[in-house]
Amino acid sequence: MYWTLELASHLEDAPWPANKEELIDYAIRSGAPLEIIENLQELEDDSEIFESIEDIWIDYPTQEDFFFNEDEY
Repeated sequence: MYWTLELASHLEDAPWPANKEELIDYAIRSGAPLEIIENLQELEDDSEIFESIEDIWIDYPTQEDFFFNEDEY
């Protein structure tokens, strides 16, 4: 299983919180790339509820991960 920012962006509007089956259903209905569906199928626990993409992709970069000094611009 691998994630990229481009792949994760397809799940931004997913119906959070959601379980594995709901996320797969959303990915199929929204026309997400096959890689996303494959990644979601690899999730281990069918009954676990995921609150956001951070629960699926532990290393999901957040705004804090990017250094940007707004005062410079």
